[in-house]
Amino acid sequence: MPQKKVEPGEQKFEKDSSKAGGEKYLLRLYVVGTKRKSSKAIANLRRVCEEHLAGRYTLEVIDIQEQPTLARDEQIVATPTLIKQLPEPLRKLIGDMSDKEKVLLGMDLRPKEQD
Repeated sequence: MPQKKVEPGEQKFEKDSSKAGGEKYLLRLYVVGTKRKSSKAIANLRRVCEEHLAGRYTLEVIDIQEQPTLARDEQIVATPTLIKQLPEPLRKLIGDMSDKEKVLLGMDLRPKEQD
């Protein structure tokens, strides 16, 4: 299967989507360089994805300094910004992704109710 070309400044982290279970998620995280807030958002989001979407997600990290047209096309006004492109509906979250409950809610991944 051909792989998508990764543009300069875009880091692509793919997980094996052949594992069983659930929908596949396409996520784009827009950041500015390697600032502390950007690094924190990447680490927090990867942790949430591994815990709740292991094997079912593609995360693209896009530095808007290197890819300003992508940021403009997506109407990014603040960073870090996460866009959940798939599954629909499209969702946007802004911040360092440290509030796990907010990230789960924003990605339509609600924690299971405990009895």
